[in-house]
Amino acid sequence: MQTYRLGKTGPEVSAIGLGCMGMSGMYGPSDRGESIATIHAALDAGINLLDTGDFYGMGHNEILVGEALKGRRREDIIISVKFGALRDPAGGWSGYDSRPVAIKNFLAYTLKRLDVDYIDIYRPARLDPNVPIEDTVGAIGDMIKAGYVRHVGLSEVGADTIRRAAAVHPISDLQIEYSLISRSVEDQILPTCRELGISITAYGVLSRGLISGHWQKGQGGSPGDFRGFSPRFQEGNIDQNLALVEELRKIAEAKSVSVAQIAIAWVAAQGKDIVPLVGARRRDRLTEAPRNKKGHVRRKCIARTADEADVRAALRTCRRH
Repeated sequence: MQTYRLGKTGPEVSAIGLGCMGMSGMYGPSDRGESIATIHAALDAGINLLDTGDFYGMGHNEILVGEALKGRRREDIIISVKFGALRDPAGGWSGYDSRPVAIKNFLAYTLKRLDVDYIDIYRPARLDPNVPIEDTVGAIGDMIKAGYVRHVGLSEVGADTIRRAAAVHPISDLQIEYSLISRSVEDQILPTCRELGISITAYGVLSRGLISGHWQKGQGGSPGDFRGFSPRFQEGNIDQNLALVEELRKIAEAKSVSVAQIAIAWVAAQGKDIVPLVGARRRDRLTEAPRNKKGHVRRKCIARTADEADVRAALRTCRRH
């Protein structure tokens, strides 16, 4: 597996990372044994970047990841953790808390649940409107000095906030949604990150499963699956979005790959500073990451899988329809 440095001073990570959120109920019920087996399969394939959040399943995801890492060498794994999202006993969302005192509290619980001594990349899940980003990043910096965190990351913030954060402490990466049909980051955010030497860890590369090639109209109704409320899956939008998938399917079939491989490869092919996070929660979905004939994830293989001209042509065709 090829590796790339996140930002100027961040860790070396695999060309593709594993997003673990879906293993803790965000997309409906999941199988604990299969989730752990998927993490093991990812690690065995050379994927070393695992992304989680302390609010995924209200701690469930961190406990799950911690269990999966038992017996593995800690130094071989890069753990990325988001914090700050608040939830209530019913599972609802209550806002964000990025106060320095809260960060230390969140981190203490995270270390306990994961059963590790440090977190590789620690990041606020969203911008707390009541706390200056300088205070939040400064608090993470204090935890780096204390040895509990290695690198500062950001998530879902704009260009101005990125600049302010980077002025306080080096930022390894920005985690943000980026896919064939979610490309607003290209306007200001991506250029700002590149100017400052900050990488992108892209989640939602399959648009929550919409452009995976497996989604069918009427899915997403199981308890706990937030896609049942997402606009892109609603009547009036879903048909147009699925039409795009069919255009991508034509390209995929011509290249003898899956639709998911085309979608993942396109994101990865946008630059060596962009690492896609594949939200697989089953081993068969994990195998859809673009690979060469030897099974390795490499940039040359990714570039061949996602020819820019072909994909753009599919997008234009879909818009005409």
